[in-house]
Amino acid sequence: MKPDELLKAMHVAERLKDTPRHCWTSGGRREDVAEHSWRMTLMAYFVSDEFPEADMEKIYKMCLIHDLGECFTGDIPVFMKKESDEAKKEELLYRWVDTLPEPFKTEMRALYDEMAARETLEARIYKAMDSLEAVIQHNESDISTWEPHEYELNRTYAYDRVAFSDYMKELRAAIRQETETKIAGSEQKPLA
Repeated sequence: MKPDELLKAMHVAERLKDTPRHCWTSGGRREDVAEHSWRMTLMAYFVSDEFPEADMEKIYKMCLIHDLGECFTGDIPVFMKKESDEAKKEELLYRWVDTLPEPFKTEMRALYDEMAARETLEARIYKAMDSLEAVIQHNESDISTWEPHEYELNRTYAYDRVAFSDYMKELRAAIRQETETKIAGSEQKPLA
């Protein structure tokens, strides 16, 4: 990629540093999309020994690029997202991807198609990381930032996305235990 093309791409990607997500950090500020993408990529690295047959480089790429569409639409929480929101994000993202030079344009289109289909092991691992990282982040945030419906969402979200792997199911169960501990701890606090 030529330097001027790289700079243009970086300037678009930088928007994710200023795109807030629904989640809050343990320090009490809104998480941004770039932080989520970074940490789910790190998470994928840490589970790489559980999936020796997977193409981990492909998974890292999926994790890094998965939310680039939010440069154009912002983040819409899963419980608010409509099909039309997803279609708009995809249209704007693909329009931008089509401006990239080869081989990135072709590779990114292929990765996005594979991610959407969720038929390969790599796409399933990426999607599990995406979902589980969000639940972990909610568990780390102050429970006062949770909306009432998120108590049940944190308990139930992503079980379908981890069903392909015994390890992922075990990880989801451990995250669920953290959720239950957090909820139980909040119920024991005396009212002011």
